Amino acid sequence: MRDISMILKSVWKSLFVFSAISVMAVSTVNAQDAKEGRTLFKAKCSSCHALDHKVVGPALEGVSDRHPEAFLLKWIPNNAALIAAGDPAAVKLFNDNGKVPMTTFPELDEAKVKDILAYIKEGEPKAAVDPKSPKAGAEDHGTSGLSIAGIVAIVVLAIVILVILGRASKLLERLILQKQGIEMEEDVPLKVGVRKMFKNKKFVMFFILCLIICLGSFGWMGMWNTGVHTGYQPVQPIKFSHELHAGINQIDCQYCHNGAFKSKNATIPSLNVCMNCHKAVQARDKYDGEISPEIKKIYSALGYDPETQKYDESKSKPMEWVRVHNLPDFAYFNHSQHVVVAEDAIRKAKGLQPTEPVCFACHGPVNTMEEIYQYSPLTMKWCINCHKETDISGQKNNAFYAKVIEAHEKIKKGEKITPALLGGLECGKCHY
Repeated sequence: MRDISMILKSVWKSLFVFSAISVMAVSTVNAQDAKEGRTLFKAKCSSCHALDHKVVGPALEGVSDRHPEAFLLKWIPNNAALIAAGDPAAVKLFNDNGKVPMTTFPELDEAKVKDILAYIKEGEPKAAVDPKSPKAGAEDHGTSGLSIAGIVAIVVLAIVILVILGRASKLLERLILQKQGIEMEEDVPLKVGVRKMFKNKKFVMFFILCLIICLGSFGWMGMWNTGVHTGYQPVQPIKFSHELHAGINQIDCQYCHNGAFKSKNATIPSLNVCMNCHKAVQARDKYDGEISPEIKKIYSALGYDPETQKYDESKSKPMEWVRVHNLPDFAYFNHSQHVVVAEDAIRKAKGLQPTEPVCFACHGPVNTMEEIYQYSPLTMKWCINCHKETDISGQKNNAFYAKVIEAHEKIKKGEKITPALLGGLECGKCHY
């Protein structure tokens, strides 16, 4: 009986451990599926759908309870085919939502659709810290002055304690030696030692020389870096994240800064460009169902009412962006000349990958910047070094250099060459 009892106990423990491991494995798989589904949902579905409220399409929370999974596995990748085939459930769903056609996603296989459904069922993961809590606000604003003062006070206190302990150690050592009949030499007071040093002319000259070298070095570095704003990161009226837009969502630089490819200035996009996405994308999942405060600033500047989806021009006001990259008034820089004409040469000189925009050569890895800042020094020396190092001899299919070569050939033949043929009629040559 005892042996049987021991066997039953071991079997029970084995089953318990196996069950626990199985539950953990299933939970891990489900969490992973939901994580992958969240990524797919943000990329494919979030422009028209939200979990808890209607956008262009209906709210998707509880969609697995309203429709069988077999139907959703067919509907999401190719709803148009189901409607065309006359599927009753598909036709009813299409009619119930105002006959607004839904985008088809043939690239989504069954596994990916299940991942999306797992995310919809699980919902948005809760953040560890509430964004509205004082703790989150403190983190957003960096280290407080009180924390810094506390650290300084601790360091000073530690130094004082070390000095006191050092004095106490010397005193105890002297007392022990005195009991043993050994006399120690008295310490020379610090004031007397410093006074004697400054009476020595050689030491005074050495001290003055060191002081002049230090001050001169600091002064020289200060003057040398005057006007150099590397790392400059002003506070903008809207916390626009390049990491989110250019990095995670992979929006091309040209979509917003379309002037960089065709004019002198890269241009700042109008808020109407923002509304192409943010009329539907409102980030409600991160703010307990409320519209993101930063997106609300866009609506406020345009006089847009998200409830009625109408604009009131009387309430609109311009957005006052703070310029980050400033060149001196006497410096002329043409974005299109670098981005289009010299793109291949710059890519080669800076070692950019084919998938990276040529903008990274001067502006740095913008797709990793939460807030934009000046990456390069933009000094004359920096520009000249680039012009010295960049190899343009391998340029192919470049109209600019082809015209230059053509002009040289005409000069060799003795033909007439005018500034107009070399771009002398371009407005930017004379007018900044």
